[in-house]
Amino acid sequence: MDTEPRLLDHVAGSLTTGPQSVADLIGQTPLLPLRTASNDLGHNVLAKLEFLNPSGSIKDRMARYIIERAEQEGLIHPGGLLIDNSSGNTAVSVAMIAAVKGYRSLFTVPDKTSQEKLDMIRALGAEIIVCPTEVPADHPDSYYSAARRLAGELGGFLIDQYHNPWNIDSHYETTGPEIWDQTKGAIDVFVAGIGTGGTLSGVAKYLKEQNPDIRVIAVDPVGSIFYKLFYDNELTEPGRYYVEGLGSDTPCNALDMSMIDDIVQVDDDESFKAARRLAAEEGLIVGGSSGSAVVGLYQWARGKTGRLNIVTILPDSGMRYLSKFLSDAWMRKHSFDNGTGTTSDVGDRPPGPH
Repeated sequence: MDTEPRLLDHVAGSLTTGPQSVADLIGQTPLLPLRTASNDLGHNVLAKLEFLNPSGSIKDRMARYIIERAEQEGLIHPGGLLIDNSSGNTAVSVAMIAAVKGYRSLFTVPDKTSQEKLDMIRALGAEIIVCPTEVPADHPDSYYSAARRLAGELGGFLIDQYHNPWNIDSHYETTGPEIWDQTKGAIDVFVAGIGTGGTLSGVAKYLKEQNPDIRVIAVDPVGSIFYKLFYDNELTEPGRYYVEGLGSDTPCNALDMSMIDDIVQVDDDESFKAARRLAAEEGLIVGGSSGSAVVGLYQWARGKTGRLNIVTILPDSGMRYLSKFLSDAWMRKHSFDNGTGTTSDVGDRPPGPH
């Protein structure tokens, strides 16, 4: 009788101290210098590559954190239903964790959500309800209202990413400390887009506790409400924009504006150009919101004296936008320049109120 251990048994045994599920791979993403931006601006520009999380976006952090906190507090039970409104990334992340933990999941999404995201959500076993983008946030057909209504009707646990303080906590406890450790505390400026506000608020809170002199710069797309809300305390009528996962048409409780030192505005065209340039020049296939972050960084940092250490977030993978801004045909159809532009095109809009 053969008593020698089989190779498969040996390999499996050697892995028992490693990750036990895909959820254990979340976080500890690398911090990478952006060569072109650093050379253009005369500052040290580094990007945290959050698209390397297992589902392809930074939302994995929040999804795991909120679900596990809810489990600890007895708010979710075996086989339970998870619900949220999402532009796509949170839905993918929650659906991934739900698959691992045996939960059901249902999401409301706006009709501008990319087909790649919709396919990923369904592949992970979740249900989707597509809602109109052009209705106000408080309209019963909006993806915000629909998620809240369904959670009540079906008895599901609402992730509530736009208003849940655990969203902020997830980044205060993970993303912020990682950036501080990876830079050895030598960070001068943190630049990030505002979607729900959780990433920006949580990271900023942690970094400012370590060093109150760190500047926090938020990036908001034209058409979103945050820019005017920050500078004028004015809630404006939202406009249409194509960048996904950034901005909002309603205030968010997961955003702590006291953490922000400045907000810059970016538009779709320059965001998509910058994201395409990150692919062409840095080999980074990232989403449009990553382009927005880089454009905002250029706006704020151009002309600043001294050599600053600036960290930004690249939130998600461009693989979920191949049919959208990474497609020349889509760019032409929507009247965008399908080139990558030049570095001199980036961030020409001055920062601050205008």
